[in-house]
Amino acid sequence: MIFPDMKRFVDREEEIKAIKAKLKSKNFELIIIFGRRRVGKTRLVLECVKGRDYIYYLATERNNISKFKSEVEKSVPEIKHAKEDWEAIFNFLKDKTIIIDEFPNILREDRAALSEFQKIVDTMLTPTGTKLILLGSSISMMKSKILSYKSPLYGRSTSILELKPLKFAQIRKFFENAEIEELVKIYGFAGGVPFYLQRIDKLPFFSWLEEEIEKPDSFLRYEVDILLRMEFEDYYTYKEILEAIALGKTKLNEIREYVKVKGEITKYLKNLIRVGFVKREAPITKKRRSKKGRYYINDNFLRFWFKFIYPNLSSIEERIFDINLIKSDYPQYLGGVFEEICKEFLVEMIRRKKMPYFNKIGKEWGSIPEKKEAFEIDMVALNEKTKDILFAECKWKDRVNASKIAKELAEKAEQVQWHNERRKEKFAIFAKSFSRKIEEYEGRKVYCFDLRDLGRVLLE
Repeated sequence: MIFPDMKRFVDREEEIKAIKAKLKSKNFELIIIFGRRRVGKTRLVLECVKGRDYIYYLATERNNISKFKSEVEKSVPEIKHAKEDWEAIFNFLKDKTIIIDEFPNILREDRAALSEFQKIVDTMLTPTGTKLILLGSSISMMKSKILSYKSPLYGRSTSILELKPLKFAQIRKFFENAEIEELVKIYGFAGGVPFYLQRIDKLPFFSWLEEEIEKPDSFLRYEVDILLRMEFEDYYTYKEILEAIALGKTKLNEIREYVKVKGEITKYLKNLIRVGFVKREAPITKKRRSKKGRYYINDNFLRFWFKFIYPNLSSIEERIFDINLIKSDYPQYLGGVFEEICKEFLVEMIRRKKMPYFNKIGKEWGSIPEKKEAFEIDMVALNEKTKDILFAECKWKDRVNASKIAKELAEKAEQVQWHNERRKEKFAIFAKSFSRKIEEYEGRKVYCFDLRDLGRVLLE
């Protein structure tokens, strides 16, 4: 199959190494790769099979056996005499490399296909050097139908890879001359999804975004509906739940009240978590299943879309939308995005041993009974062995007063119940820039990191 010219492939070195190792094997390999739409699964596999003979087939909603046979016939002409069934076709494909993209479409058309593939693997392909690669964008189907212990293919795969979006540090390769502040703006929109990053073909970001929104065929109008339909039948309910969370309704009862779905809403939330669209977080010092857990959208593109595009679809359709509505709210929106980047930075600093070791990183929140008010700390890192604890605040602002933030952190830290008598406290403050950095506050070590510090670690 001939593919159109594609932009330069970026990163994924570890994934490429793992897949190529399987492709070099002399044994049968069943490689299963899944991940959200647009994350780059197809491109990754095509990079890995460069220089090899392979058969690529993109599954559709109907007539897959017939279409697959026609595709195979381009490489194996003698197959035209074979019966039109999976077993007969695969009999001609021993020792070859076969890629079936969007494999869940085959299962949607024929539920029995999975059992047929199991029989083909067990009786026909296992003794050979065949490489069978199955790709899927429907995470729910890949996990429930193909990877679950009830699946006929369970235990047959030799490699399972869930392809995740890129980290912030990796998007520099898409925009080599961009300043870090511009990269943060881009990351707030696209996250680490290659397709969205590659759509941004000019900078500054808001110039591109304004032009994209004005296009009558902009992908921004339909992309989220496609994403949700790919995963869920009752996609309207899931869309409403994501809208509620985007509006700041992060507690279970708040979401339930907004959506008013019949029956229990937790099953919908569990499904959203399973496909990676939502995450549930509990305070870092509490158990994971704590009733204080909150729900957050776990995908920057979805978060951006529900915050800025969905509420304004009418004015976008009428082509009267003013980009300044996004520009004015974007700094506040980027606060949460900046927290993600700061966490990535902290993990990298720990990995490089430039900061003390912490084995747990998360948020902390709770209430101050005597003041009848709530508190929240952007990031808390724990070392459960040494009882070191790091309290961190992330401010997407310029000229931040580090002493003032450290004082506020100290007051909040008093509310955190975690080995209070033995713990050793440290503070970290992240900001776009500082009016003055400090190294200590009331005997506690204080780390101050600005955008230049983050850039030197994550981007250089």
